Amino acid sequence: RGDAKFATRCGDKAKKLKAALDRHGWDGAWYRRAYYDDGTPLGSASQPECKIDSIVQSWSVLSGAGEPERSHLALDALDRLLVKDDARLIELLEPPFDHSEHDPGYIRGYVPGVRENGGQYTHAAIWAVMAFAKAGRTERAWQLFDMINPVRRGATAAAIDIYKVEPYVVAADVVAVSPHVGRGGWTWYTGSAGWMYRLIIESLLGVHRDGDALILEPRLPQAWPSLSIKYRFETATYDIAIRRDTHVSGTRIVVDGNAQGTTRVTLVSDGAAHRIE
Repeated sequence: RGDAKFATRCGDKAKKLKAALDRHGWDGAWYRRAYYDDGTPLGSASQPECKIDSIVQSWSVLSGAGEPERSHLALDALDRLLVKDDARLIELLEPPFDHSEHDPGYIRGYVPGVRENGGQYTHAAIWAVMAFAKAGRTERAWQLFDMINPVRRGATAAAIDIYKVEPYVVAADVVAVSPHVGRGGWTWYTGSAGWMYRLIIESLLGVHRDGDALILEPRLPQAWPSLSIKYRFETATYDIAIRRDTHVSGTRIVVDGNAQGTTRVTLVSDGAAHRIE
């Protein structure tokens, strides 16, 4: 917008915030979530409840503000402490709030293990998968996506009997406390569906729209040798063929027979059919 003064101010504030997060947000093996007014941390190993929260670990990666080494440790902790492979869910925090001296407010109104209070809050679960993908942990990202994919909850009669809600929409939350572990929560209203769409299209398949361009950075699992996508841009269509080539380092893109020097493909609305490889 041509407001260089305000842009500079924002940049300076961002640098100070990043430094403060590094100085006060790191707990030793993962990032803390917040602080109470008296300075007591949330999301800290020193506390009996909410020792770790998934959102801050994920966004240390997604924001680009976390130190890479620390962010990788944070993802390790998230995977170790919050991913429940047997139950096929990713908890928001652990352990849930129940009887702690400090009152975190609204969140403790839920039974421990339900919704925000230690259940799978699907917004956060999706952000976790996005973070694993962005961090280059492609195989684990696909495994985690498969874990929280609602379609999988309807794969068998036994799974349906546990989940109990529609497997063709994204539930905002999944219960993580016995005897209802794996039961779906609120469906239909949730913005988690929009985030899951972005996870699949952008983070995993690697098709990201940026203005009048596509940025192509596919992250395919090893079991997939190739993928085809038909993308429509106004009056034009783009047939995108993605394939794994062990002889190529990084990502190489060819558009209508012309090699590109970047992963950014400019889109044109010319009524024609185009080929991207």
